[in-house]
Amino acid sequence: MNVLIIKNVFSEGPGTIADHLAAAHIPSTVVDLSIGDAAPDISAFSHLLIMGGPMAVYEMHKHPYLVREAQLIEQAIKENKHVLGVCLGAQMLAHVLGSRVYAGNAKEIGWYEVALTPDGMKDPAMSGLAMQGRSEAQVFQWHGDTFDLPAGAVRLASSDLYPNQAFRYNDRVYALQFHIEVTPGIVRDWLKNEQGVDLAAVDARSRAIYNAYRDRAAKFYHEFFAAQ
Repeated sequence: MNVLIIKNVFSEGPGTIADHLAAAHIPSTVVDLSIGDAAPDISAFSHLLIMGGPMAVYEMHKHPYLVREAQLIEQAIKENKHVLGVCLGAQMLAHVLGSRVYAGNAKEIGWYEVALTPDGMKDPAMSGLAMQGRSEAQVFQWHGDTFDLPAGAVRLASSDLYPNQAFRYNDRVYALQFHIEVTPGIVRDWLKNEQGVDLAAVDARSRAIYNAYRDRAAKFYHEFFAAQ
């Protein structure tokens, strides 16, 4: 097993995903396409992770490295790799799979609950995010864009404002509009200059729920990275 992690901006790294990989002694390589890092040959990796970023999929002309990123994702899917897209990464997956990515009606910034669909509750990885005794997951959101569900994909999570919060394509590709990899420190760093956000309230919430949140994320990581 060997994991390639694609960053789209310096501040949005793998977070607790990297912690899981280190603890499990799973080798990984992190590249930041936004600063000109060259992407390695995807054929050498079993898993591809695409992290978040503030840029928009529909503005690739402003961020041309996203074109190369889309090609990497397409190649990974064709080669039957395990793929996980987080936030912008989820939107990139939707784009590569032929769906429209566009601005939503409102931003989601902070801690939200999303409803796991019946398929989400049956999914070994996704169901690990559910709060005990419930079919909802508590997640951190920081986005204003969304996407249509790709043809052939299975919706795993939804909310009233954003119906497509997570999907699975075949049995190896997962897209999460939200962030499960964050820590309280990451959240504080992201939001410190965000206008209109009560940072103290968000930080208090992060610290209150973090241990349980980290444990649920670990269940997802265990299933995703255990799959052969």
